[in-house]
Amino acid sequence: MHAVRAFEAAARHLSITRAADELNVTVGAVSRHVRALEARMGTALFLRGSRGLVLTSAGKTFADSAREALDRIADAADGLRLRRFRRLSVGVYGFFVSRFLLPIWPTLNAAYPDLEVDLHTSSNPLDLLASRYDAVIAVSDGQPRAGLVTHSLMPIATVPVCAPQFMKRGAVDFGNVPLLHARPRPDDWRRWLDHAQFADVPVQGGSSFESLGLTIEAAAAGMGVAIAIDGLLAPDLARGNLVKAHPTVRPTRRQFVLEYEQRMADDPALTAFVAWLNDARGQQVPKKPAAKKTATKAGAEYAR
Repeated sequence: MHAVRAFEAAARHLSITRAADELNVTVGAVSRHVRALEARMGTALFLRGSRGLVLTSAGKTFADSAREALDRIADAADGLRLRRFRRLSVGVYGFFVSRFLLPIWPTLNAAYPDLEVDLHTSSNPLDLLASRYDAVIAVSDGQPRAGLVTHSLMPIATVPVCAPQFMKRGAVDFGNVPLLHARPRPDDWRRWLDHAQFADVPVQGGSSFESLGLTIEAAAAGMGVAIAIDGLLAPDLARGNLVKAHPTVRPTRRQFVLEYEQRMADDPALTAFVAWLNDARGQQVPKKPAAKKTATKAGAEYAR
């Protein structure tokens, strides 16, 4: 390749000296490369005269072919450079990371080995703004917002969960078991109990935790019954450390969404991440359950 590049430059300039300047090598190096090519091909590529170099017919044919081949190599290299993914910065609701993204993360590496993603987790909605990251995975009502692209990922529906031993004696008596509370979601128990027609069960007392993740871990440890997000239960149910304490699932108007600013819509790295996430969502996320109808006064609260 060095010899071909040296010859092509010399043929384009019809000058060994100018070819050497372009390639940032010595005149002697270009001359040696050209002579090596002529020896290998068994024919002269240049006629050397007092006025400089003149291509022979064989030299002109080879120069044209060499130039075309080098242009194709350059185009291919430019294409790879343009397709190279830049590193993404994605803000994510922490519990979504631990229960949904991390279990399937190896599939992202398999599908896009050159894609690098930095995750920044938070349980504070004010931290998860699309303007702060390349994209965010957050809780939203899913309604369109000016200047943002929104992809629905998973409906948020709640269901009670507990350690398997709580179910050994039959159905859980919610009035006589410890109810575990996630402080970021203080109304989950009241809303689920009303939806499941346990309006007479009080929710006072019971341990409270700073995050939904800790609340779920406490339930798995046998401390009581917790309210979980149905779509994020798969890892715990698969391990067998949690079971659903009741079949009733309460739908809400909220959902997990992927959001990013419109200016990022054509970014190759983000496009790849969205494609992978949509594929994973299609394989793992259950359909949104239908809202349960009831004549109780709490009915207006079901869709919250």
